Amino acid sequence: MNNLRLALVAMTLLISPVTGAHAESTLRIGLAEDPDILDPTLARTYVGRIVFAAFCDKLFDIDEKLNIVPQLALSHETSADGKEVTIKLRSGVKFQDGEPFDAEAAKFSLERHLTLPTSFRKPELAALDHVDVVDPLTIKLVLKTPYSPLLAQLTDRSGMMVSPKAAKEEGDKFGLHPVCAGPYKFVERQQQDRIVFEKFADYWNKDNIFIDRVVFLPIVDSTVRLANLKSGGLDLIERLLATDIKEVRADPKLVLSTSLSLGYEGITVNIGNDKNKGPLSQSAKVRQALDLAIDREAVNQVVYNGEFVPGNQWVNPEHPYYQKAYPVRARDIEKAKALLKEAGVTAPVTVDLMVAKNVERETVAQVIQSMAAEAGFDLKIRVTELATALKAAEAGEYQAFILDWSGRIDPDGNSYIFHKTKAPQNYSAYSNADVDKALEDARLVTDLALRKSIYEKMTKSVLEDEPIIYLYHRKNLIAHTTRLEGYKQMPDGLVRVVGLKLK
Repeated sequence: MNNLRLALVAMTLLISPVTGAHAESTLRIGLAEDPDILDPTLARTYVGRIVFAAFCDKLFDIDEKLNIVPQLALSHETSADGKEVTIKLRSGVKFQDGEPFDAEAAKFSLERHLTLPTSFRKPELAALDHVDVVDPLTIKLVLKTPYSPLLAQLTDRSGMMVSPKAAKEEGDKFGLHPVCAGPYKFVERQQQDRIVFEKFADYWNKDNIFIDRVVFLPIVDSTVRLANLKSGGLDLIERLLATDIKEVRADPKLVLSTSLSLGYEGITVNIGNDKNKGPLSQSAKVRQALDLAIDREAVNQVVYNGEFVPGNQWVNPEHPYYQKAYPVRARDIEKAKALLKEAGVTAPVTVDLMVAKNVERETVAQVIQSMAAEAGFDLKIRVTELATALKAAEAGEYQAFILDWSGRIDPDGNSYIFHKTKAPQNYSAYSNADVDKALEDARLVTDLALRKSIYEKMTKSVLEDEPIIYLYHRKNLIAHTTRLEGYKQMPDGLVRVVGLKLK
């Protein structure tokens, strides 16, 4: 009863800031988490990408079929040797501070992504040597080597353009007052409460913007998030629980949109930076034993009503780069026990399992805890707020971490930053020379068959070393009210606000 009362109080507080005279033209979006910094150069969370989609346009975007399409760019042309990419820019575009978007501004943004010391975009643009301004609306990207994922990277945060004037004036505080070239401009942010945007009058595609304000409300409790949607306090929620699908489908006032995620959920294992030198960091056999203790389909059925797709790779089984030669292994408790014996560890094998606060992830952790116990593991679940958990992962202050990745359209975006030696999101501190070479080689070619053969070698190494124990691929589950019109579910799971209308 106390939990219900708290949920109702939370609902009231969350709804109250955005009701009033403009409620009819305010799109209220419920987020499963609070984003990290609102600076595309420094940001790293999936939920942050949802917010960026409302105010930071990119050079390119994707369509429903994963085709790369122009946004702030109009066209591109790649040289025969693959080392120069010339991009024509859209004319008449302004940043939200009124400054013009042109070739100099595009050059500034790309160089900022590449050179800012704390940038998370560096590995995404590592092949970029420099940017030339050809004319006021044309840039040339000069590469060190051919780089097949380049355009795919420019459909995400690496392709987001920021106002040079604002970035220079704000310095490292730009994320507190971000200025981009998107449809909505930043108004305010209250941490853990709301992020408010209002329509940018000079947006280049303003004829397709029909809503005055967009308010993002981080609501970690999925029950409260859905209750707000059903009561009309929210217009759309992201990451609906799979267990709530039936309820949404049964409600005539709600609409469910789904697509298979480009990313994955897995257990990231601290191999090379484990401060306490736990058993998982000592032997690949221990990591393989933990893998074999897990029944992925059972987790899927118990936690997700069978809606998700079990997996063991960084791309889903429907992806053209999925390696069918390495299917998901069946659960094998006896083999898991034998591997622990071969590794010279004695049960119970104690492991610190960090989990970002989220009802589904916590349930997954509990199910895996129970499964692993049968093989001789004693998983100690440590529930931590997401931003805190990411900092702990960076610092090596964990042994295993249930973590998801929202995914990218090119397989490089799901693998390089996690498996390349010393890459910024290589929380495993994993290092394998053969894997490093495969990651670099795959960036040099565009032919699918050749790239896939390169990734096949890498897949074998990663599945043996297990810096990440891949578990499954979730479905993007977006629910919205019938008041919201024009919503299209995109494969990346992000919410595009252009073209949306409220009845």
